[in-house]
Amino acid sequence: MPAEIIKSYFVLVQKKNIYFASDVHLGAPTIKDYRQHEKRFVRWLDQIKEDADEIYLLGDIFDFWFEYRHVIPKGQTRFLGKLCELTDAGISVHFFTGNHDIWVFDYLPREMGVVVHTEPYVTTLHNKKFYMAHGDGLTPDEKSYKRLKAVFTNRMAQRLFRWLHPDLGVALARFWSRKSRERNQHSELAKFQGEENEWLIKFSKEILKQEHFDFFVFGHRHVAIDLPIGNHSRVCYLGDWVRLFTYAVWDGKTFELKHFKN
Repeated sequence: MPAEIIKSYFVLVQKKNIYFASDVHLGAPTIKDYRQHEKRFVRWLDQIKEDADEIYLLGDIFDFWFEYRHVIPKGQTRFLGKLCELTDAGISVHFFTGNHDIWVFDYLPREMGVVVHTEPYVTTLHNKKFYMAHGDGLTPDEKSYKRLKAVFTNRMAQRLFRWLHPDLGVALARFWSRKSRERNQHSELAKFQGEENEWLIKFSKEILKQEHFDFFVFGHRHVAIDLPIGNHSRVCYLGDWVRLFTYAVWDGKTFELKHFKN
């Protein structure tokens, strides 16, 4: 048997790790060197591709994304190319829409072969049950955001926004993003609120009353935690790639929250 075939076989057999990341915010106007920011995340994807079986990107990967009929936002070329490389190599890539990239439609699945999730996703990975979501709009505490999300997901509102010239639409989105980040990044809610007050932890505990899950994995909070809850369950907040550069990996035996060393 040729050596290259043997090598390919062993690489395939060894691919069992499942990776999770969120909140990269590619193209964010508050990130000074957006190109280096993108390159860092692409280096991580390049590093894990040798042993990755599946990759879950749990929302806000883009700081803004809107697919016009014949136009997509400028930038993030390295990342988009890497997505194609991963899926072409047979690695399953799951992309969750977040509150910043809620307007992902068919371009990513059609052109890059990723699986897009717009709702929480339940699956079994290496014999353990996972509940995954970006984390926005899941609880009754977010009434104002739910009203806003209802507008953003309304088909007519999306058509009206599409009628704006991309230069104007993207400029408005970047302005809104900057103001939102400036308003929220130093607020108390940007910090971990404790197990009793974190709404996604309370949400997970309510889910456990109805059905058992081994792992709850969320983005959105820009906080990195791995916390045991209930009876043999854990909640993981994935952190972000703006300040923390954190991700999680599951190999069937160990679930671990890690920091990417640039």
